[in-house]
Order: sequence, then structure tokens, then C-alpha cells
Amino acid sequence: MAAGPASRRGTYHGRVSEPSKRVLLAKPRGYCAGVDRAVQTVEEALKLYGAPVYVRKQIVHNKHVVSTLEARGAIFVEENEEVPEGATVVFSAHGVAPEVHEQAKARNLRAIDATCPLVTKVHHEAKRFAKDDYDILLIGHEGHEEVIGTSGEAPEHIQLVDGPDAVDQVVVRDPSKVVWLSQTTLSVDETMETVARLKTRLPLLQSPPSDDICYATQNRQHVVKEIAPECDVVIVVGSANSSNSVRLVEVAVDAGARAGHLVDYASEIRDEWLEGATTVGVSSGASVPDDLVMEVLAHLAQRGFGEVTEFTTAEERLTFSLPQELRRDMKAAQAVATQA
Repeated sequence: MAAGPASRRGTYHGRVSEPSKRVLLAKPRGYCAGVDRAVQTVEEALKLYGAPVYVRKQIVHNKHVVSTLEARGAIFVEENEEVPEGATVVFSAHGVAPEVHEQAKARNLRAIDATCPLVTKVHHEAKRFAKDDYDILLIGHEGHEEVIGTSGEAPEHIQLVDGPDAVDQVVVRDPSKVVWLSQTTLSVDETMETVARLKTRLPLLQSPPSDDICYATQNRQHVVKEIAPECDVVIVVGSANSSNSVRLVEVAVDAGARAGHLVDYASEIRDEWLEGATTVGVSSGASVPDDLVMEVLAHLAQRGFGEVTEFTTAEERLTFSLPQELRRDMKAAQAVATQA
């Protein structure tokens, strides 16, 4: 997604003990529209139906978000079989295969689908191309929940391509009927390298109708690329199982930062990472609440990095409405309350 002109806004945290030390704070960072929708879905379901509300897999890949929702009454499970019959289950933002919906129906579960609409778009593309009997090359990471969900839409047509090095193993039935799709949270550069290698082998390879890598992933990578050359170290707030957070660290190092580190919490930052550093970059993955970033800034301020400049490359205003199943029940509950 195209980014607007960069702008800088200075803010200060704590006392500046060494003016030569500074933080470049990336924006956009943190929650994207799909994550915000998914987390809000669990919160509203707990209010509406009461605890417990079951969530299949982590609603988003962030340790802090999951533990916070658990404290409010959410129970995270791996599969539908762990959910009592007739209970409420929320499907995570990463999407699920059709068989998961069928399992929920068989167990009479009240299923609320919090799949990010941008992931749903990729599911629709997979179904459409499979219906037209295309071979679909899905670029993504093996075992990632989003890849499992998308592959489940047309398993007989989809084969996974896990990065550029996997291209040589690709086999297709008809080189003139091949299309590539991708996981939404990948490195843009690595994905384009994979596509370029695929097109060398398959010149007639078709591209998806629009970018599969989501706007938020692209925007966060773009601003990190902009600040990385000036940074001695870049700290990304995010969990180790968060694909987009891990990619941000890789992007930072590839773009010129001397080092990059991923942390869930400020307490995980090691003082030796900051030794000799004058400029620290800070960003966060798309499933990270901003209060965790503020804690990192406070931690850095206590170590002399009190001057913070926010570097902005895009403004994000996209929002998604809550899942229709939840909105329907909320509207019904509101009508009952009004009549009472």
C-alpha cells in the first residue's frame, strides 16, 4: 500500500540525561483493523453471553492480549472438541478451514467467526481459482494457522511455497493455469523474491487480483525500513509466534539496523543491547496494544534514551465491523433491554 510523505513529531518521556541518545518511534505500529475487531469480538462476546467464552487458537498472536482475555473469562482451546456442546466459540483472526465450521455445527456450538476480512478475501480467491481448476501456489509459512485455514478451502488445488528456496520443488499440472496467493503477514520483499523465482520457472503465472499481504503489514514494514538505517538497534514489541512481528525484526536488519530484537515486554530488553548505541528504533507488531510500547519507551528513558521522535509514513483509518453473528445477537439483546 502506498505510504504518504514522512513526517516527524517529537515527544519526550522522562528527563533527557544524554541529548545524544534518541529513540525513533515508528508509526504506523501496533493494532491493525483486523486485530482490533478480533479482540473486541471476544470482549463483546464475554459481555453479551457471559463467561466462559471459548476461543479456538489464540485470537491474535500476542501473549499479553491472550492473558488479558483469559483473566476476563476467555478459555483458549486448540480444537472444537475441547468446547462443551452448545457453548460459544470464537474463531481466531487467522481464519479456519471449512471443516472447522462443520465441526462446530456438529457440536451445536454458537460459532462467532472473527477471521480478519483481509484473510477472508484470500479464502475467497482460493475458492474462485479452485473452481476454475487452477493450481494455486500459496506463499506462506508451513504450519501457520492462516496457511492451514486457506489451504483447507481447496486442499486438492493448493500447494505451499515456503519462501524462495522452495520454488524448485513446485510441480503443476498445466503451466498456463497457475496463480499465486500469499499469507497476509509475510515480508513484502521476500514474497516478491519468491514470486520472481516462480515466474522464471512459470512465465504464465498469474497474480492475485489485489495484494494479499495486508495494508498493515506493508505499512509497518515500510516505516521500519525508513528508520532502520539510522538505528544502532531496533526493538520490536511482539510475540515470537507473530509472523508479522518476526518479519519486522528481519526487515529492520535487512534495511541497515546493526541489530534487531523482539520482546513481549520492556523487562525483556537487555542492557547490553543498548551499550554504545545512540539511536534506538521502536516498533510493534499488528497484534500489540500500544501500552506495551509506552512501557518500552519508559524503560529506554530510564537508560538515557529520553528524546523520542515519532516517524510517520502513513495514516491508517480502516475499521471493520464486528462479525455478523455477534452483531445480530447484540441487536436482539438491546431490543429486549429496551422493552423491559
